[in-house]
Amino acid sequence: MRPHEIVEAALAQCTVDAMTVICEEHSQTNLRWAANTLTTNGVMRSVDITVVAVAGNGTGRAAGVASASVADASDVAAIVSRAEAAARSSDPSPDAGDLVAGSMSNTFDTPPEETSPDVFAQFAPALGDWFGRARGAEFELFGFAEHEVTTTYLGNTAGLRQRHVQPTGRLEITGKSDGRKRSTWVGRSTRDFLDVDVEALDTEIRTQLGWAERSIALDPGRYEVLLPPSAVADLMVYLYWNNAARDAAEGRTVFSRPGGGTRIGDRLTNSPLSLFSDPAYPGMQCSPFVVAHASGSTESVFDNGLPLQRTAWIDNGELAALGQTRHSAVLTSGALTPMIDNVALEMAGANSSTADLIASTERGLLLTTLWYIREVDAQTLLLTGLTRDGVYLVEGGEVVGAVNNFRFNESPVDLLSRVVGASATEVTLPREWSDFFTRAAMPTLRIADFNMSTVSQAS
Repeated sequence: MRPHEIVEAALAQCTVDAMTVICEEHSQTNLRWAANTLTTNGVMRSVDITVVAVAGNGTGRAAGVASASVADASDVAAIVSRAEAAARSSDPSPDAGDLVAGSMSNTFDTPPEETSPDVFAQFAPALGDWFGRARGAEFELFGFAEHEVTTTYLGNTAGLRQRHVQPTGRLEITGKSDGRKRSTWVGRSTRDFLDVDVEALDTEIRTQLGWAERSIALDPGRYEVLLPPSAVADLMVYLYWNNAARDAAEGRTVFSRPGGGTRIGDRLTNSPLSLFSDPAYPGMQCSPFVVAHASGSTESVFDNGLPLQRTAWIDNGELAALGQTRHSAVLTSGALTPMIDNVALEMAGANSSTADLIASTERGLLLTTLWYIREVDAQTLLLTGLTRDGVYLVEGGEVVGAVNNFRFNESPVDLLSRVVGASATEVTLPREWSDFFTRAAMPTLRIADFNMSTVSQAS
């Protein structure tokens, strides 16, 4: 069965009051390498289905959700049965509402798109050449390239039929030298690998390994820091994931207003920074409608199919919106602003490069990436984590060597108030969250008084 036929077959078996079906076909391919040698490659394909069954009417509606992989028609019947049984035995859903009505997209019955090793046709030969140059320069490359195309088909008993094709690619490379004592990392987010510049990656790896030839010990403390786009993405993505309007209205987050309500309208920074999501952002295009497999603080299964548009979360330094479902928008008397599968940060007027920021830094630390990020305090969104694969000391506008790693303690919200410079924004890969979120565009940020709380022995 084709995915759109699976959706129709599931809806045809509906015996409850309403139903939404999401069917996703995943096509994946990958390359992996170690010590300048390709180790594995593979191709995978799977079909998953989520059935949201709704039993009851009005505010008494209860939703039951069942998800599984699909091999044949008998699997569809079993999943529908499980979802309906869950709906009938559940208490009314607090976010209950009418399903999103609509018509059939003219692409709904189009077959799913696929990826294949051909997506690496330009990248793989360049990677092979790079292996040879790396051997000659006595450094090693470790890493992987993955590409996935997910075709989503969404239908419901209110007549809605939607289809979306989502290509997602990521590339991560660690370079090691000096008997693997020195290391650095580069990563890229891409839709098709045609925009991956291997020569630029090579230059980046060589430059950073060269910086690490001199080792300098530094004590913990507060430093001016240059955070590159990947590290900024890891912090801003965590902020984005924690922007639920309902949680804020209930006094449980950094976006809660003392005394009640949310901080929408408050100035978070004097810098002209804007954080936003846009389904049509070039290089980060994503689903233009809601696809929700479960209900939570920022999504509702009853909102499946709602159209999405550009949403400013922070606008010119002010908190402009928080993640809202139809249900939470009613509870908070706020605008309906569903979550979107990308996020971007821009500073108005910023057009410099990371190299420009380095050249204008009298003394500070240039980071490579962050990892092992964990939440310490929800009320301030205080995070802790470690630096990884290179922390470099900048003096007089030049990188003078590599310093030890640190544990940091910072809130991405508080950090925005200490931004004193930014580069132009570029599409980047959040290293810590790349298993879950790859579509981010960020600048390099210059931040005052970044808290390096302790020295870390991690490498």
